[in-house]
Amino acid sequence: MGRYSRLHEIRRMDPAHDYAEILRLISQYEFPWDYRQGVSVAFLRDYGVPRISVLLDRTQEFERAGQKRYDDTVLIGYEMAADGFDSERGRAAARHLNRIHGKYSIPNDDFRYVLATTVVGPKRWIDRFGWRPLCTQEVQALVEAGRKTAAMMGIEGAPDTYEGFERLLDSYEERMFAYDPANRRVANATFRVIASWYPRPLRPLVARFALALLDEPLLAALGFRPQPPWVRASASAALHLRARCVRRLPARPRRFPARPQPRSYPFGWRLDDLGPHWARSRPVEPLPDEADGHTGCSTRQRAAAPDSGGRTPAPGCRRPARNS
Repeated sequence: MGRYSRLHEIRRMDPAHDYAEILRLISQYEFPWDYRQGVSVAFLRDYGVPRISVLLDRTQEFERAGQKRYDDTVLIGYEMAADGFDSERGRAAARHLNRIHGKYSIPNDDFRYVLATTVVGPKRWIDRFGWRPLCTQEVQALVEAGRKTAAMMGIEGAPDTYEGFERLLDSYEERMFAYDPANRRVANATFRVIASWYPRPLRPLVARFALALLDEPLLAALGFRPQPPWVRASASAALHLRARCVRRLPARPRRFPARPQPRSYPFGWRLDDLGPHWARSRPVEPLPDEADGHTGCSTRQRAAAPDSGGRTPAPGCRRPARNS
C-alpha cells in the first residue's frame, strides 16, 4: 500500500455516512500518535476553565489514580467509536459515560466546550505536526463524530461545521480561561502521569517539552510560565523532523491497527472497569434517542470478558428509573 493510498480512499468516502470509518482510519492508521497527542492537549485545555478543573480537583481522581483516569478517558472514547457509534458496543459505552457524568450538575456550555476540544484539538495538532494535513473529508468526519457524541450524551447546540466548533472553542476560552489553584493541581497530576511513561532522568525534559507546545493563554490559565524561545523552537523543530521521517515510511499495514495499550489494564478491560468504582452502582439510563424504546436491545444486561485485544462485548441495555 502506497503512503497516500488511504488518503485517496478517504477522499472517495462520504463523511456524512462514513464518519466512523474515516475516524478509525485517522486514529488507527494514518495518524495514531498524532491523534492521541491532539486529544491529550484537548484534556489539558479543559483544565484552563476553573469551573471544570474545580470539579475534577474535588473528585481527586487524578491525584489518587491519574494513570487510570487517563486510560479510562481514552478507552471510553475508543469503545464508543471502535465498532461504530450506533453499534451496541458504542451505545453501551455512551450509556456508561452518561452514567458517570450523571452524578454531577454540569452546565451544557461546559459539555459543548469539552466536545469542541475533541474536534478542534486533533485537527490543530495534526495540521501543525502531522506528516500531512487533514483533508476535507477527514475534518468533516471529526465534526460528524462530535455531533453524534453530542446526540448520544444529550448535549444541546453542537455546531454542524468545523468552523462552528472552532468558534465555540475560541469564544468559550476567551470568556472562561482564568487561573485557579485547582487548574494547576489537576494539570500537575496529569503531567506526572505523562512523565512517568519515561525513564526518571528524562522526566524533567519531557515536562519542559510538553509545556513548550502549549499556547500562552492556556499556560497562564494553568499557572505555568512560557518556556524560553529556544525550548519552544526546539520542541517544534523536533516534531517537524518526526513528521518528515513519518512521511517517508510505508503506510501502516491494514492487519496492524494502532489500538490503545492502557497501562492500567495490561490484561484487557471490561466496560464496567472504566471510570470511578462508584459508577458501577448507578443505574444505566437510556440514551436520548432510546426514549421511545425502539433500540433493538435486550432487556437484560450481560457482563462479558474482553477478548485478546481488550475488546469488550457491550452489555445489553435496560431501562432503570431516572437518576435523581
